[in-house]
Amino acid sequence: MCARAEPVVARAAADAGLPLEVRDVDADPADCARWSDKVPVVLLDGVEHAYWDIDERVLRRALRR
Repeated sequence: MCARAEPVVARAAADAGLPLEVRDVDADPADCARWSDKVPVVLLDGVEHAYWDIDERVLRRALRR
């Protein structure tokens, strides 16, 4: 699922002129405990925006704010 979500998020972030940080939740015990059930998860400014299925239109709207 991450392989499908990453290009969508990368494209939206690039179009908005924003950096993308990709993290492996399994690499950090705290991330794993918090997010392992919601991979892929998209955070905007540290706040959960979406998980599992990423709606590109909704993400683009959120990035414009």
